[in-house]
Amino acid sequence: MAARLGPVMIDVEGTALTAEDREILRHPQVGGLIFFARNYQNRTQLQRLVAEIREVRPEILLAVDQEGGRVQRFRDEFTRIPSMQALSARANAQQLQDVGWLLAAELLALGIDFSFAPVLDADENFCRIVGDRSFCGDPALLMEKARPFMLGMHEAGMATTGKHFPGHGQVLEDSHEELPVDQRTLAQVMESDCKPFAESIAAGLMDAVMPAHIRFALVDENPVGFSRFWLQDILRDKLGFGGVIFSDDLTMEGAGAAGGYAERIRAAMAAGCDMGVVCNNRAGAVEVLGALEDFESDPDSSRRLERMRGRAVIKSWEELEKSSRWHATREWLASWM
Repeated sequence: MAARLGPVMIDVEGTALTAEDREILRHPQVGGLIFFARNYQNRTQLQRLVAEIREVRPEILLAVDQEGGRVQRFRDEFTRIPSMQALSARANAQQLQDVGWLLAAELLALGIDFSFAPVLDADENFCRIVGDRSFCGDPALLMEKARPFMLGMHEAGMATTGKHFPGHGQVLEDSHEELPVDQRTLAQVMESDCKPFAESIAAGLMDAVMPAHIRFALVDENPVGFSRFWLQDILRDKLGFGGVIFSDDLTMEGAGAAGGYAERIRAAMAAGCDMGVVCNNRAGAVEVLGALEDFESDPDSSRRLERMRGRAVIKSWEELEKSSRWHATREWLASWM
């Protein structure tokens, strides 16, 4: 039987584990680790780092933000992926599926379980943090682009994560820097920005979701990631979502409405998050883990998290290099990027 996955996702310092990294990885409430560009030099080094981490915690989930465009943590020796907006403007459904497959297959071949992708926010250039990370600005058309991309990820053996529920594209502010407030009604949100999330859930394409650090003032006083109304009444009950709920990074300024780091993780867990993400702040991560010292995960939450584990169809980079699909997709991307 697999070891229980703790409810906290952390990060590590650099390209190899420090003694402090090893100590925090051993904490029983740690269940995930997210990589950043600072953790990457080349594929060989990344494989060594993955092996080091798995030696300390074999069962841990390994994740990265590898969306493409300006949010691609591993670049050199990986295929450069365009922004989803640029990709959507050029690609047909099969090409979108091939790029989703390639993105997932490259990560899985090196032992990374999943990427926090795709962005399902509808935007063109209004929101500072979304913009070209979005497939398009029209929520009604967005799933035409996102659906084949998500199918490609599944085809490679990777779970998908839709973000940032119920939609970040209609607020100007960057929730990394402040708490955006959206003044629309629930009906307005459900009939617009929430549509891609609802459709991907109905189609069985979304395995996990990351809620936005946004407060919808006319709907609930709490930001979405700390709101039982949004995560339970709407996401679980109304939309029928049975997958994993990850918090967005709890060190972001948009999460500060809940208080200090201990209050943030408790609020996220109380609202229904399965895993809290705490990165780029080791002191904050230590505080979060201390706040959950006696926390007992819901067995259903642990089972949901287990579904995020990578199930690579292509199991090594050497095998990937023998794939005609990989070569053809890389050549197509290189022809116009």
